Amino acid sequence: MTHPHVCRHTYCSNMAKAGMNPKALQYLMGHSDIGVTLNVYTHLGLIDAKEEMNRIAKLA
Repeated sequence: MTHPHVCRHTYCSNMAKAGMNPKALQYLMGHSDIGVTLNVYTHLGLIDAKEEMNRIAKLA
């Protein structure tokens, strides 16, 4: 069974991946500590890291 709280993790991860300002995301999530937003609720995977590396490579 999936708990509805998973939606908060999904929302936070998707907004971070879309490039939302981390402080704005912290505010929208209602977290007093940015660490909770970034380290607990934001989940990015290998594909996300690869996309970011490709983006950086294009800047060089």
